[in-house]
Order: sequence, then structure tokens, then C-alpha cells
Amino acid sequence: MSGNHTTAVEANFDGLPGPTHTYAGLSYGNVASAANARTPADPRAAARQGLAKMRLLAGRGFVQGVLPPHERPHLPTLRALGFTGSDAAVLEAAWRAHPGLLAACASASAMWTANAATVSPAPDTADGRLHLTPANLVAMPHRAIEAAVTARVLRAVFPEGNRFAHHPPLPAHAAFGDEGAANHTRLAAAHGAPGVEFFVYGRTAFDSGAPAPTRFPARQTFEASAAVARRHGLIPARTVFARQNPALIDAGAFHNDVVCVGSAGTLFFYEDAFADTPGVLDALRRALAAVEAELTAIAVPAARVSVNSAIRSYLFNSQLLLRPDGGLLLVLPAEAREDPAVRAYVEDLLSSGGPIREALHVDLRQSMRNGGGPACLRLRVVLTDADRAAANPAVFLDDALAARLEAWVDRHYRDRLTIDDLRDPGLADEGRRALDELTGILRLGPVYDFQQ
Repeated sequence: MSGNHTTAVEANFDGLPGPTHTYAGLSYGNVASAANARTPADPRAAARQGLAKMRLLAGRGFVQGVLPPHERPHLPTLRALGFTGSDAAVLEAAWRAHPGLLAACASASAMWTANAATVSPAPDTADGRLHLTPANLVAMPHRAIEAAVTARVLRAVFPEGNRFAHHPPLPAHAAFGDEGAANHTRLAAAHGAPGVEFFVYGRTAFDSGAPAPTRFPARQTFEASAAVARRHGLIPARTVFARQNPALIDAGAFHNDVVCVGSAGTLFFYEDAFADTPGVLDALRRALAAVEAELTAIAVPAARVSVNSAIRSYLFNSQLLLRPDGGLLLVLPAEAREDPAVRAYVEDLLSSGGPIREALHVDLRQSMRNGGGPACLRLRVVLTDADRAAANPAVFLDDALAARLEAWVDRHYRDRLTIDDLRDPGLADEGRRALDELTGILRLGPVYDFQQ
């Protein structure tokens, strides 16, 4: 790294699957979520699998953070919808009125922290602070209730002040639908160097004639992405916006991170990921040239990997991590090894002499069955040395914290959960006791509604 670059690391903050991890099929447009609806889930295994991935990467020397689950079932939402009485009465009445509504208020979807927020690091912003905007997630009712607690958690991890600038979620309207970092990535010569921020959207709210998917909804709007870029003080010449290919949204790529991932100067993507792929690559090359960096574009051809295989295996919903030697590590779900076409492609990729030099496969089946791979589970945050010193140290994973969290999961989580179990008031009580203890472990303070 050149001497004029700030020393920085990329920290991955993984969401811990919560005690109400279930398969309710709530996420329309997410093929895996729909396919596994109403099958029994194992919350304990989900959390253990997530922690195993975190342990693996922390053991490899990557900076790994932990973000907590949300309180679920979310009784305040049910009460706001007119259900009254004791917690038990509210849960029973909601179940009788509409089991799907109760399932939405009990979803553990905050585990997929790629949707938690958009983060712009200090080297990219006009005021030299790290900026965070929690996603409003208005496209899905079960996710739209996350924003307030996500904002509290992020403030507890990154205290507002000289280093960190927090913004409220965008207005909760479909025109400003914001899905967070699942549609955002950053490219730069080095983590501490000035970078290019790349926003991908599915539709424009005020241009009814623009191409749009016809089967599944486009969740991210251009208006939302542009607003976040303005808030964060990003430099226009180093900010690129691209429309996702609507045909891929209809195929099940409900977020850009299902068909694209980037790190350092490398963009790894499905060949038809964007509505105008040549134009997008030209724009990224020009923007990177402004920061004296080059783009390496790796397009996976449809002739090698079908769109169905790409989405089913979550080849692109992988983590792409910069190793100390400058090579890239691709962290894939185990399903990518089980698909013959994807496995053969990855083997050829690793032997090609390109920047991606290593692959690790991880077991995240509990998350994958709900449509979330390695990339869904993490929020990437580039931290300068000063940022790292100012952040809450209790959320950074080491062996001691990992062991403590594993024991916490084993004490509090059930190993089988169905949709019918969500009406059990004992589950809500178990969750509150668990989360109250977790906020002490991670030194977050009172971030949950029941703690206010």
C-alpha cells in the first residue's frame, strides 16, 4: 500500500440468526424462501452455522464483527395493528386473525445484515467520516419493521461523533425503497484508498417507461440509491449507478448480490447482471481511473453456468475477501460445490491465474433454505485505524467471544421450530431473556423495545 493511503481494514459484521428462525415463505421473489415455506427449521443450527463461518474467517485473520438478532415476535407491531391484552392474548389473537401476519412479526430476517444499511467509509466521503444509512426495507412487511432497531444497534456499535455519521432511514415509501448493501459495493485499489461506490437499482420510481421486471418486484429504486449517495457526501465522479437486468430479477435475483460481488478492483458477476453491462463496465473503469485504480471484470458466461444454477447455488452471493498477499478469497455456500456446472467453473476460475486465488465452502444450509448465502449474512464496513479505535470493541469476534456466543446459543435456542410454534408466548419470553443477556455480552445497551 502506498504511503499516502490511510491504513484500513474491511470488517465483516455478520448477523446472528435469531431464536425465531423459521421458514415462512415471506419473501416474494426469493425462490429458496418460497420453496421451503412451512418446513421445520432449526434455529440453534442456524446460529451455530453462522458462528462457524465467523470463526473460520476470524481464524484466517479477517476482521469479523457480530450484530445481534432483533426481538421477535415483535409485540409492539402487533399492538400497533390493534391486538390488545397480555402478550399471550396478543399472540393468540394474531394467530387466529392471520397466521401469516404473526409469522411476519416473528421473522428472524434481520440475520441477513447485507440489508441492514449502506455504509460509505471515510476515504470516500466529503467530511472524512464513515456514513451509515439504515435501509427502510419497505418492499416486505416483515423487513420494514427492522429499521428502528437496526439504527439503534448501529449507533451502539459505531458511536456518533468525529468518526461516524448516522442518517435516518429514507422515507418509508415505495418510491424510496432501499435494501441496503445488498445493492451496493465498493471498489478500490486498497481498503484505505479512495474508492468507487457502485449502486445497483431495479427500477426508477418516476419513470414509468423504463424496463422493469414483470414477475417479481424490483425492490431497490434509483431514487433511494441517489439519496443515500447525496447524504453520504460521495463524489459524483467516483459514484456509479446501474440498473439491474429485469429478466434476472424475474428469475429470482431479488437483490444485486445474488448475481454480483466485488472487492478491491475486481467485479465478479453474471454476464447479464445489468441492463447495459458494457456501459456499466465503462463507467466503473472511468471512475476507478480517477482514483488511480483499474477494474478487473470477471463475467461468468451463461454458456458455463445457467441462471438457475447461479441463483440456486448462490455462486455470486459469496464473500470476496482481500487476503494480505493481494489475492482474493471466495467464500461460497456448500451448495456451490454440489452443482456440477458451478463446481467446474470455480475450479477453472482458481486455475486461471486471475485475482481470485482461493475458494472456501461453508455450510449455511439453514440460511440458504431461506434464500440467504454468505454475502447476505454480512455487512461490509471499511474501518480506518481511528474508526476501529472508536468502535465498540465488544462486537469484534475472537475465540473467547465465539465460545461465549456458542454457549449462549446452546442455552437459549430451540433445535426445532415450525410456524405453529410462533404463537407460543414461551417463545417470546425465551427470546427476550436471550437478547437481554446478549446485549450485556456485546455491550450494546438497551437497543430493544422491551428494554426501553
